[in-house]
Amino acid sequence: MAAAATVDEYIAGFPPEVAERLQRVREVILANVPEPEEKVRYAIAAVMLGGRYALHYAGWKKHIGVYPVPALDEPLESEIRPYRAEKDSVVFPHDRPVPYELIGAVTRAIVARRAAAQSGSD
Repeated sequence: MAAAATVDEYIAGFPPEVAERLQRVREVILANVPEPEEKVRYAIAAVMLGGRYALHYAGWKKHIGVYPVPALDEPLESEIRPYRAEKDSVVFPHDRPVPYELIGAVTRAIVARRAAAQSGSD
C-alpha cells in the first residue's frame, strides 16, 4: 500500500477505533495551534507552526504516540511523565483512555514555548 499523502488518508488507514482516537488527538492539537498546517511527514501526521513542525502524532499497534514533547515546566511535566516512553516521546496505550485535555495542555505549552523563542525571550 502506498504511503498516505494527506492526514485524512493517514487516519483512514487505521481500524475504526484507532482512527477515532487519532482523529480526536488531531482535533485537540489543531484547536491549540494558531494557524495550523497539516502534513504527512516521516510517514506520520504532523501539525506545523510557522513553517516548522509543532507536533507529530502516529498510530501504532498498541498505542498512539505524540512527538516531540520536550521536558515541560511543572506541574505539566509531572502530569505527562507517566506517558513518556523516551526523552521526547509520549505514548497513550489503546487499552486506556486517552487524556485529550492533557494533550491540549501539552500542545499549548509547546506553542507558548515556540512563541517565546521567536520573540527572543526564551
